[in-house]
Amino acid sequence: MQLAILVGSMTGTATSVAQAIQMDCADLVDTIALLPMDSLDPGVFDADADAPRLYLVCTSTFGSGDVPDNAQAFYASLDADPRYLGHVRYGVVALGDQSYGETFTGGGSRFDERLQDLGAKRIGEICRLDAASGLQPESEAVAWCRGWLPQALAAAA
Repeated sequence: MQLAILVGSMTGTATSVAQAIQMDCADLVDTIALLPMDSLDPGVFDADADAPRLYLVCTSTFGSGDVPDNAQAFYASLDADPRYLGHVRYGVVALGDQSYGETFTGGGSRFDERLQDLGAKRIGEICRLDAASGLQPESEAVAWCRGWLPQALAAAA
């Protein structure tokens, strides 16, 4: 099974987190592909029986809980070209800063809500990474993913 990490990033932190997951979790799945959101459309979720996928949305938050610039067109396309995503199983790594209160990890939450609206099924809880925590987001995300992936693989089987 393939893990496709859909990356939305403004400053590069979400990209760094996705790369750490790709490197440190490669032993858990057949392949891990990093897919920057600026080149995506809803077709990324088209079912392929020969190469089943799990999806991991890894995105930062920008402004007032918005998705980052490179993810805005993809996020908008999920509304403009809605399709039923009942076959999609996914997880979310959401980056933010808890000092922003209600909009903390809003980018990831927006993707989660939209994907669920389209019928996709989230596996497990959202991994919420706080920039103000002083912890390394890469190591936090890898630890979360190493726990999430076996659960996700079992649910997708």
